Amino acid sequence: MGFSWKKYRKLLNKANPEKREAFVNKLKGILKEATDGKTLVVYMDEAHIHLDTDEGYGWSVEGERAWISSNSPGLKKVSFYGVYLYNKGETRIFPYLYANGENTVDVFKKIRAEFPEENITLLWDGASYHRGAIVQQAAKALKITLEPLPAYSPDFMPVEHLWQWLREDVTYHACYQDECELIAQVENFQQEINLEPTVVADRLWTKTKLDLEEEELRFST
Repeated sequence: MGFSWKKYRKLLNKANPEKREAFVNKLKGILKEATDGKTLVVYMDEAHIHLDTDEGYGWSVEGERAWISSNSPGLKKVSFYGVYLYNKGETRIFPYLYANGENTVDVFKKIRAEFPEENITLLWDGASYHRGAIVQQAAKALKITLEPLPAYSPDFMPVEHLWQWLREDVTYHACYQDECELIAQVENFQQEINLEPTVVADRLWTKTKLDLEEEELRFST
Protein backbone atom coordinates (compact mmCIF):
# COMPACT_ATOMS: atom_id res chain seq x y z
CA MET A 1 0.00 0.00 0.00
CA GLY A 2 3.03 2.30 -0.16
CA PHE A 3 3.70 2.56 3.59
CA SER A 4 7.04 2.03 5.34
CA TRP A 5 8.16 2.02 8.98
CA LYS A 6 9.71 5.40 9.84
CA LYS A 7 10.97 7.22 12.88
CA TYR A 8 8.95 10.38 13.32
CA ARG A 9 10.71 13.75 13.30
CA LYS A 10 9.52 16.71 15.33
CA LEU A 11 8.30 19.74 13.36
CA LEU A 12 8.22 22.88 15.51
CA ASN A 13 4.93 24.55 14.66
CA LYS A 14 5.77 27.80 16.46
CA ALA A 15 8.53 28.53 13.96
CA ASN A 16 7.49 31.41 11.70
CA PRO A 17 8.02 30.53 7.99
CA GLU A 18 8.29 34.18 6.96
CA LYS A 19 10.96 34.93 9.55
CA ARG A 20 12.82 31.75 8.61
CA GLU A 21 12.82 32.79 4.96
CA ALA A 22 14.08 36.27 5.86
CA PHE A 23 16.86 34.71 7.92
CA VAL A 24 17.94 32.45 5.06
CA ASN A 25 18.18 35.43 2.72
CA LYS A 26 20.29 37.32 5.25
CA LEU A 27 22.43 34.26 6.00
CA LYS A 28 23.42 33.92 2.35
CA GLY A 29 24.89 37.40 2.48
CA ILE A 30 26.75 36.68 5.72
CA LEU A 31 28.25 33.46 4.34
CA LYS A 32 29.25 35.29 1.16
CA GLU A 33 31.18 37.77 3.32
CA ALA A 34 32.85 34.82 5.05
CA THR A 35 33.86 33.35 1.68
CA ASP A 36 35.27 36.73 0.65
CA GLY A 37 37.28 36.92 3.88
CA LYS A 38 35.36 39.93 5.18
CA THR A 39 34.08 38.31 8.37
CA LEU A 40 34.68 35.26 10.55
CA VAL A 41 31.38 33.44 10.96
CA VAL A 42 31.00 31.77 14.33
CA TYR A 43 28.11 29.54 15.35
CA MET A 44 27.68 28.99 19.10
CA ASP A 45 25.42 26.71 21.11
CA GLU A 46 25.36 25.13 24.56
CA ALA A 47 24.77 21.55 25.69
CA HIS A 48 24.62 19.88 29.08
CA ILE A 49 26.44 16.54 28.87
CA HIS A 50 25.82 14.07 31.68
CA LEU A 51 28.48 11.82 33.17
CA ASP A 52 26.25 8.77 32.90
CA THR A 53 26.18 6.81 29.68
CA ASP A 54 24.02 7.41 26.63
CA GLU A 55 22.54 4.08 25.57
CA GLY A 56 23.36 4.23 21.86
CA TYR A 57 23.38 1.44 19.30
CA GLY A 58 26.39 -0.85 18.82
CA TRP A 59 27.48 -4.30 17.73
CA SER A 60 26.81 -7.18 20.10
CA VAL A 61 26.70 -10.97 20.01
CA GLU A 62 23.47 -12.14 18.41
CA GLY A 63 21.01 -13.58 20.89
CA GLU A 64 22.71 -11.99 23.93
CA ARG A 65 21.66 -8.85 25.78
CA ALA A 66 24.04 -5.87 25.47
CA TRP A 67 25.00 -4.25 28.78
CA ILE A 68 26.75 -0.97 29.56
CA SER A 69 28.49 -0.61 32.91
CA SER A 70 27.43 2.47 34.87
CA ASN A 71 28.64 3.74 38.23
CA SER A 72 25.37 5.67 38.58
CA PRO A 73 26.74 9.22 38.81
CA GLY A 74 23.18 10.53 38.96
CA LEU A 75 22.43 13.83 37.25
CA LYS A 76 25.98 15.17 37.35
CA LYS A 77 26.79 17.04 34.17
CA VAL A 78 29.09 19.56 32.52
CA SER A 79 27.82 22.52 30.51
CA PHE A 80 29.75 22.90 27.27
CA TYR A 81 29.82 25.85 24.92
CA GLY A 82 30.26 24.56 21.38
CA VAL A 83 31.77 26.93 18.80
CA TYR A 84 31.92 26.22 15.07
CA LEU A 85 34.35 28.39 13.10
CA TYR A 86 32.66 28.27 9.72
CA ASN A 87 35.54 29.79 7.75
CA LYS A 88 38.06 27.33 9.12
CA GLY A 89 36.10 24.10 9.50
CA GLU A 90 37.16 23.90 13.15
CA THR A 91 35.46 23.66 16.52
CA ARG A 92 36.11 24.92 20.02
CA ILE A 93 34.42 23.29 23.03
CA PHE A 94 34.62 25.11 26.36
CA PRO A 95 33.52 23.46 29.64
CA TYR A 96 31.77 25.32 32.47
CA LEU A 97 29.74 24.47 35.53
CA TYR A 98 26.80 26.40 34.12
CA ALA A 99 25.70 28.14 30.96
CA ASN A 100 24.86 31.73 31.93
CA GLY A 101 25.59 35.33 31.07
CA GLU A 102 28.94 35.57 32.83
CA ASN A 103 30.33 32.40 31.25
CA THR A 104 29.00 33.46 27.86
CA VAL A 105 30.99 36.69 28.14
CA ASP A 106 34.05 34.62 29.04
CA VAL A 107 33.63 32.60 25.83
CA PHE A 108 33.33 35.85 23.87
CA LYS A 109 36.66 36.97 25.31
CA LYS A 110 38.32 33.67 24.37
CA ILE A 111 37.10 33.96 20.79
CA ARG A 112 38.25 37.58 20.52
CA ALA A 113 41.64 36.75 22.05
CA GLU A 114 42.18 34.00 19.45
CA PHE A 115 41.10 36.25 16.58
CA PRO A 116 42.05 39.79 17.65
CA GLU A 117 41.90 41.37 14.19
CA GLU A 118 38.93 39.58 12.62
CA ASN A 119 35.47 40.97 12.03
CA ILE A 120 33.35 38.42 13.89
CA THR A 121 29.72 37.58 13.19
CA LEU A 122 28.28 35.21 15.79
CA LEU A 123 25.06 33.30 15.16
CA TRP A 124 23.11 31.68 17.98
CA ASP A 125 19.64 31.03 19.36
CA GLY A 126 17.47 33.26 21.53
CA ALA A 127 18.20 31.83 25.00
CA SER A 128 17.23 34.27 27.71
CA TYR A 129 20.78 34.96 28.91
CA HIS A 130 21.86 35.56 25.31
CA ARG A 131 19.59 38.60 25.36
CA GLY A 132 20.80 39.86 28.75
CA ALA A 133 22.42 43.27 29.10
CA ILE A 134 25.77 41.88 30.30
CA VAL A 135 26.08 39.73 27.16
CA GLN A 136 24.90 42.39 24.74
CA GLN A 137 27.25 44.99 26.22
CA ALA A 138 30.22 42.60 26.12
CA ALA A 139 29.56 41.77 22.46
CA LYS A 140 29.48 45.47 21.62
CA ALA A 141 32.69 46.15 23.57
CA LEU A 142 34.47 43.23 21.89
CA LYS A 143 33.13 44.23 18.46
CA ILE A 144 31.30 40.95 17.93
CA THR A 145 28.19 41.23 15.75
CA LEU A 146 25.38 39.05 17.10
CA GLU A 147 22.90 37.49 14.68
CA PRO A 148 20.03 35.58 16.36
CA LEU A 149 18.47 32.59 14.67
CA PRO A 150 14.72 32.71 14.09
CA ALA A 151 12.76 31.28 17.02
CA TYR A 152 12.15 27.51 17.18
CA SER A 153 14.67 26.83 14.42
CA PRO A 154 17.40 24.50 15.71
CA ASP A 155 17.83 23.21 12.15
CA PHE A 156 19.79 26.39 11.39
CA MET A 157 22.35 25.58 14.11
CA PRO A 158 25.18 23.33 12.84
CA VAL A 159 26.53 22.93 16.38
CA GLU A 160 23.55 20.64 16.98
CA HIS A 161 25.34 18.17 14.69
CA LEU A 162 28.46 18.62 16.81
CA TRP A 163 26.59 17.54 19.93
CA GLN A 164 25.29 14.42 18.20
CA TRP A 165 28.80 13.63 16.97
CA LEU A 166 30.22 14.16 20.47
CA ARG A 167 27.67 11.87 22.04
CA GLU A 168 28.37 9.16 19.48
CA ASP A 169 32.12 9.31 20.18
CA VAL A 170 32.25 10.28 23.86
CA THR A 171 29.14 9.32 25.85
CA TYR A 172 27.61 6.41 23.94
CA HIS A 173 28.52 3.27 25.91
CA ALA A 174 30.71 5.23 28.35
CA CYS A 175 30.22 6.36 31.94
CA TYR A 176 32.59 8.82 33.60
CA GLN A 177 33.78 8.86 37.20
CA ASP A 178 33.88 12.64 37.52
CA GLU A 179 33.61 15.88 35.59
CA CYS A 180 37.36 16.11 34.95
CA GLU A 181 37.36 12.75 33.20
CA LEU A 182 34.51 13.79 30.91
CA ILE A 183 36.14 17.15 30.14
CA ALA A 184 39.42 15.45 29.25
CA GLN A 185 37.67 13.07 26.88
CA VAL A 186 35.80 15.95 25.20
CA GLU A 187 39.10 17.78 24.76
CA ASN A 188 40.58 14.71 23.05
CA PHE A 189 37.51 14.54 20.81
CA GLN A 190 37.90 18.19 19.82
CA GLN A 191 41.58 17.79 18.98
CA GLU A 192 40.93 14.72 16.86
CA ILE A 193 38.12 16.14 14.74
CA ASN A 194 39.96 19.43 14.16
CA LEU A 195 42.69 17.50 12.34
CA GLU A 196 40.27 17.11 9.42
CA PRO A 197 38.51 20.42 8.63
CA THR A 198 36.76 19.00 5.55
CA VAL A 199 35.19 16.27 7.68
CA VAL A 200 34.10 18.85 10.26
CA ALA A 201 32.56 21.04 7.53
CA ASP A 202 30.75 18.01 6.15
CA ARG A 203 29.38 16.87 9.51
CA LEU A 204 28.48 20.40 10.65
CA TRP A 205 26.67 21.31 7.44
CA THR A 206 24.97 24.69 7.31
CA LYS A 207 21.37 24.97 6.16
CA THR A 208 21.00 27.70 3.53
CA LYS A 209 17.64 26.92 1.94
CA LEU A 210 14.17 25.93 3.00
CA ASP A 211 12.05 22.95 2.02
CA LEU A 212 8.85 24.74 0.93
CA GLU A 213 6.66 21.67 1.45
CA GLU A 214 8.00 21.33 4.99
CA GLU A 215 7.45 25.03 5.72
CA GLU A 216 3.82 24.77 4.62
CA LEU A 217 3.26 22.15 7.31
CA ARG A 218 4.08 24.63 10.07
CA PHE A 219 1.12 26.14 11.85
CA SER A 220 0.76 27.66 15.28
CA THR A 221 -1.96 26.56 17.67
